[in-house]
Amino acid sequence: MDSQTANLAGTPNTVSGPGPQAVELSVIVPTYNEAENVPLLIGKLSDVLAGIRWEVIFVDDDSRDGTAGVVRKLAQSAPGSLSGSVRVLQRIGRRGLSSACVEGALASSAPFIAVMDGDLQHDERLLPRMLEALRKDGNEIAVGSRFVPGGDVGEFAANRIKISKMGARLARLVVKQDLSDPMSGFFMLRRDVFERVVRRLSAKGFKILLDIFASAPQPLKVVELPFTFGSRIKGESKLDTMVAWEYAMLLLDKMLGSYVPVRFLMYLGVGTFGLAVHFIVLWFTYKSRALPFAEAQSIATGIAMIFNYWLNNQITYRDQRLKGIRFVYGFFSFAVICSIGALSNIGVASYLFAENQSWWLAGIIGVVLGTVWNYAMTSVFTWRVKPVDSKVVSEE
Repeated sequence: MDSQTANLAGTPNTVSGPGPQAVELSVIVPTYNEAENVPLLIGKLSDVLAGIRWEVIFVDDDSRDGTAGVVRKLAQSAPGSLSGSVRVLQRIGRRGLSSACVEGALASSAPFIAVMDGDLQHDERLLPRMLEALRKDGNEIAVGSRFVPGGDVGEFAANRIKISKMGARLARLVVKQDLSDPMSGFFMLRRDVFERVVRRLSAKGFKILLDIFASAPQPLKVVELPFTFGSRIKGESKLDTMVAWEYAMLLLDKMLGSYVPVRFLMYLGVGTFGLAVHFIVLWFTYKSRALPFAEAQSIATGIAMIFNYWLNNQITYRDQRLKGIRFVYGFFSFAVICSIGALSNIGVASYLFAENQSWWLAGIIGVVLGTVWNYAMTSVFTWRVKPVDSKVVSEE
């Protein structure tokens, strides 16, 4: 632990850095296509945080609507009219709310870090109360809760409320603390707490608060403050059908991630579906259409490979999805790698069988080796991270 971290651990209300203008609070706002909301949020923060040395860091995943550009323009055009400073960290080539929050926090130096959405549904008026709660009583994290007395889900649809409560119950699989709203995306924590957990974080999906509590080596001293979840004013919700899947992957990672990579488990799951597709196509072409077996097998193999590639791109490597011409190039590399994996599978299995091993054991070992090869090589060559995958621009 360095001297700054040690000081923060002992006196959490100490302002880091030299000079009277050092920032005390960093507000991290992950964004994707929130250009219309950015000016409104900055204005609201400037009003409620007057008298506090603060900054807001928008972490933008290369929004198509020019969100990052809007932040830069506002930071340059009216810095004197704000009570705090504005920065943007633009990421290119990847997406993810949790990882955006982590990178935003790492880019700050303030002793207190808040996380909130950019859609204006979190009540910014709660931030001063959160900060005050962390300055005293030894609290380590303050959570904006919709489910404590005084809190409200607002205009949440009934099915969204049920999903949220189900997610909270599932969270108990990895979080032993008694929390009313572990699914909240609105919270503030001390920097020394963040630094204790950051290397343990999965940074998957969108529930960074759950990740923090599940990654803490000891229970955190938490205070839950009520707030009413607001209605989106501008823009569109970023929630889609993959949210539940990503949440399940986060839970699995916290439970099994120290033993086997969850992405590998996802790859195996996709492969299982691909195997089913293979046999369905094989049955249809060989039995129903009476094609020669070799031809039917070739068609089934090709379709299953295309299906596996598409589903892995949508699910397993969702944060590194290939689009456009990169999707086409990616398929060719995927096909070549998987063809080598298939040959390795056959070769190893045949050798073991020839050495008087049981046919089923030889088959299993061949499949395992082929799958590990496919996963390892496609991770490196098909869904590789681009050499320049983030761009950090600081404007004040």
